[in-house]
Amino acid sequence: MTQKISICKTQNPKSRPDQKNLGFGQHFSDHMFIMDYSTEKGWHDPRIVPYGPLSMDPSTMVLHYGQAIFEGLKAYKSKDGKIYLFRPEMNMKRINNSNDRMSIPPIDVEFAVEALKALVSTDRDWIPTEPGTSLYIRPFIIATDPFLGVRASNTYKFMIILSPSGAYYPTGINPVKILIENEYVRAVRGGTGFAKTPANYAASLKAQDIAHEKGYVQVLWLDGVERKYIEEVGSMNVFFKIGDEVVTPSLDGSILPGITRDSCIQLLKKWGIKVTERKITVQELFDAHADGRLTEAFGTGTAAVISPIGELNWDGRVIEVNGGRIGEVSAKLYDAITGIQNGTVRDEFNWITEVK
Repeated sequence: MTQKISICKTQNPKSRPDQKNLGFGQHFSDHMFIMDYSTEKGWHDPRIVPYGPLSMDPSTMVLHYGQAIFEGLKAYKSKDGKIYLFRPEMNMKRINNSNDRMSIPPIDVEFAVEALKALVSTDRDWIPTEPGTSLYIRPFIIATDPFLGVRASNTYKFMIILSPSGAYYPTGINPVKILIENEYVRAVRGGTGFAKTPANYAASLKAQDIAHEKGYVQVLWLDGVERKYIEEVGSMNVFFKIGDEVVTPSLDGSILPGITRDSCIQLLKKWGIKVTERKITVQELFDAHADGRLTEAFGTGTAAVISPIGELNWDGRVIEVNGGRIGEVSAKLYDAITGIQNGTVRDEFNWITEVK
């Protein structure tokens, strides 16, 4: 795709928020990227315009049937002022995996990365520089036909918005408490669990509300069929250090193929730490804790990067992991990935893309 991206700068720039009190996903930059799709023209009219509301017909299909996908990645500013993206092409390839499952036309990956870079460059002054902060990037696609009827839309919008953000969890890198979900199901094989689609997250809200009421930050989901195999922690993949092995659930169609997950696996292998992708039951996990072999547990994802797990509650049985402290492997992964992202650690994997 060789389309030119038009840029219309805002005439009313916003005041930027206090970098020390950003929260997550609460503030948005001056501009956004939009590109339209129709069956006649394909993807067309790529443009960067002032950030603002969308005008939508009440019958717009995404509002009724949920045909949509999204992604999440970050931009970072190094100490010398360079702007870095972490594996953006992986996010855009994953968009097409989600698109395929949701019957949305594929995007051109290379062009989408260029559009992302153009938007980040336009709003480069919105990238925060305080420790632990970044510019969160949200690409998404929505179905836009004004039609009430269950079918794939003929028109879509591909958009990207930017949000200067701090830590995803209020606890930051400190270990979080997780409730293992026994009643509700997030996804099953053959469903949409591997796709990044809003319906997956809507389906998780009830269980999250219950977990929060009980004082837990997130939910650990079990498989939807046998209800015994570990899958994901909320919006994150999950890892466990059992003895000298790091174990993470295998990708069997109901788990999102996380980019941070993949990065952790590659780093662990490089460091000579045994890492295995396989099925793991919650009973095995609790048995390993009873035997003293479960020494670390942590979630991985773009928003939090690494989120250590300090406590697990399974139907009233509570275990504390590593004395409620961050583990050695968790800390090493966090330092390595964030260091690569902000340019303080050498990028041996060619994961960084610079924005000029």
